Formats: sequence, structure tokens, C-alpha cells
Amino acid sequence: MEELERKDLLSGWMKLLESRNYRALKAQLADANEVDVAEFMEDLNAEKTVLVFRMLPKGVASDVFANLEPEDQQLIISSATDTELAEIVEDLNVDDAVDMLEELPANVVKRVLKTARPDTRKLINQFLNYPENSVGSIMTAEFIDLRKTMKVSEAIARIRATGEESESIYTCYVIDARRVLEGVVTLRELLLAEDDTVVEKLMETDLIAARTTEDQEEAVQRMMKYDFISLPVVDQEDRLVGIVTVDDVMDVMEEEATEDFEKMAAMAPSEKPYLKTSVFTLAKNRIVWLLVLMVSSMITGGILGKYEAAFAAVPLLVTFIPMLTDTGGNAGSQSSTMIIRGMAVGEIELGDFLKVLWKELRVSLLVGLILSAVNFVRLEIQYPGNTMVSLTVAGAMLVTVVLAKSIGSMLPILAKRCHVDPTIMAAPLITTIVDAVSLIVYFNLAQRLLGL
Repeated sequence: MEELERKDLLSGWMKLLESRNYRALKAQLADANEVDVAEFMEDLNAEKTVLVFRMLPKGVASDVFANLEPEDQQLIISSATDTELAEIVEDLNVDDAVDMLEELPANVVKRVLKTARPDTRKLINQFLNYPENSVGSIMTAEFIDLRKTMKVSEAIARIRATGEESESIYTCYVIDARRVLEGVVTLRELLLAEDDTVVEKLMETDLIAARTTEDQEEAVQRMMKYDFISLPVVDQEDRLVGIVTVDDVMDVMEEEATEDFEKMAAMAPSEKPYLKTSVFTLAKNRIVWLLVLMVSSMITGGILGKYEAAFAAVPLLVTFIPMLTDTGGNAGSQSSTMIIRGMAVGEIELGDFLKVLWKELRVSLLVGLILSAVNFVRLEIQYPGNTMVSLTVAGAMLVTVVLAKSIGSMLPILAKRCHVDPTIMAAPLITTIVDAVSLIVYFNLAQRLLGL
């Protein structure tokens, strides 16, 4: 659906709601996409949110509920009876239920778990006990499991019997009596095979799986590498306990990308949308790094103070400081961004340290020589008779670019080796470091070449 058409649709629902034409609204919502309905409900007040949710058919309601913001979910839970709440929990996929509970207050979580069936409660509690950001915390327990001794006709019958409860039916997992993963077979292969063919002959035994305790980013990279639509998740004894699906991967990618962007901008990550985050929280997330960077930038002031005599003797030197520091900061940020991105998608490993350094040195020499040459020519034209000053600025530019790109490429890898998030070594921090280095290089060259 085009964006304009979707906005017209949401606007039409709002008109029906405001005019109290509930019958027409209910009919339209029953056939609507659950994501659009959830977005429509986000703009409503508390009373209307509950009213619209109660209009939804049972099958649609759970799908819409899974796409609501935590605040709206809590509102609906608070207004629902225990019976209604039990129906919502049972209709949700386990991973969606876990995501919901992780965002809700403890007293609301207790009520939700109290209304759930014992087996559902046990499964949810198992998921809640997995470490945060682990594969176990994002997997779903609804999948198709088969036995290798089954005939194709029996396997298809099982898919029909259990498929409605499963997150995905396109990939089926073959397990033994102990639930140890033995193979994988696709629905396509089953449908194209003869009815009396045994599953063991069709299944793929070269298995690629994830552990429950692995970091979720590793599972995402694995799925992207092999173009899987789902990835089996096993425990320490190789028993199949769940699967990670494409929608889980997309959620993780969005979360990780948002977190990386915020860290690279020197902000503490926030899990809430911007417009729903309070001014105080936004300020708190930003002030710490701003204070750190402000204090660290005092180093630059100290360096300028140390070389005060140099630019007092040749005032022209001062005018080139912003150009040098800005160029150095930008050069370092370019390299750090490329390296952070490369590590995030698995292109660059810790063992590639020397390869990265050698490549960035060559790149920085080429870039630095071009920038230095352009600056030398410009300064000779603009300030005739100051050849040594031009040479000083051009030389400082070359050294600054080389050092900036080397620092920008190495710091993220060193951070990863020290088990620190590489995104912290991004633009703001690297710019501060490069500013100090470029000034030291600049004034040392000035002292030597100009005899200051």
C-alpha cells in the first residue's frame, strides 16, 4: 500500500471513530493489516484505545497487540479481565509475549503470568531467564518438528495439524526422541517428494544452528550469510529449543543499528521512540558524553597555550588551525565508520589489524598528498612570499591525515579486543583525539621550519 493511501485509510478510520460509526469501523478493522491498526491506535487516547481494541476479532486482536507500544499494551492489560488477558497471552507467539513482559512493570508481569496456562507460563519463564540480547531471548518455541522415520505423507499431516500454532512452516526440523537436532527439510522438498518417501532421505544433515547463549548479533550475521528464513536454536546438549525467524532478525538489526547510531553520536542508547522519550531522559542520555568530550577538549586549549609564542610570532599560523583540525577529524571519522561497519557485518575480524592498518596507511598517503598539494598551491597564491608557512601547513596536513586515518581505523579494533563497544570510538571521541595530535604536529613543524 502506498504511503498516501495508508494515511487516507487511517484518516478514514479516525473519522468513523469520531462520528461513532462503530459498526463500519469494526468491519474495516477486521480485514485490515495488524500493523496499520496498531499505528492507528497509537494516536488515540486511553479510552479510545481500549474501545478500538475491543472491536477487534479474537484472531486479529492478538496480532495487533503484539505490534503495540509497551504503554498501550499495559493500558489494554489493565482494562482486560483475567479471561480476556489469558486469551491474549495464549494467542501471542512466545517471543512476542516475552518481548511484551520485558517492557512491563513487575506487578503487571505477575498478573499476566498468573492468567497464563501452566505450560505457557513455564515456557515464558524459561525465555525470560536467558541473558539479555542472547539468541535464547529472541527465539520462538513455535516450530514444526518431525522424525526421520516419518513418511512424507505423515510429515505433511503433522504440518497441517501443528502449522497454525507455528511461527514458520517453510522449514521443518528433524529431531530424535531426546529432541536432539538431526536434520532440516523444507516444505518445498516435502511437497515435491512421493508420499511414501522417508524424511531421512530428504533432510539436510549439514546443520547450521545457534546456541541459546550466543549473542543475538551472531545469529543475525549467520542468517544473513546463509540467506536463511529461520535458524534453529539448540541448547548445550544440542537439543532443539526454538528458532530465530526473519522478523526477529529485522527487529534485532533495527535495535542494534539504532544503538550504534546513538553511541556514534556520543549519546547513551534509549529504547523508547524519540517522541515518547521525556526531555529529562534525552538530556540525561546526552549530557554525560558531552561533559566527557568538553573536559577532553581542554587538552586542545592546553596545547594552544603551550605554543602561544609560535603563533604570537607568526599570527598567520592561527588562521589554519580550524582547517587542520576539521580535516583531521573528518578523515578519522571516515576510517572509524568504515571499520565499525566492517566489524558489524563480519567483514573485518580482530586478526585483520595489520591488514587494515596497511590499507589505511596507503589510503591516507594518497588522500593526504592531494590535500597537501591543493593547500600548498592555494596558500602560495593567497599569501605570496610565505613559502615556508605554506610548506608548514601542507606538511602538517599530510601528517595529520595519515595519523587521523590510522587512529580512526585502529581504535575500533582495539576497543573490540578490549571487549568495549567499537561504536564508542566513533566521530566525537576520535575528533577530540585527532585535534590534539594535529595541533602538536602543526606547531612542532612550525617551530622547526620557521625557526620559532
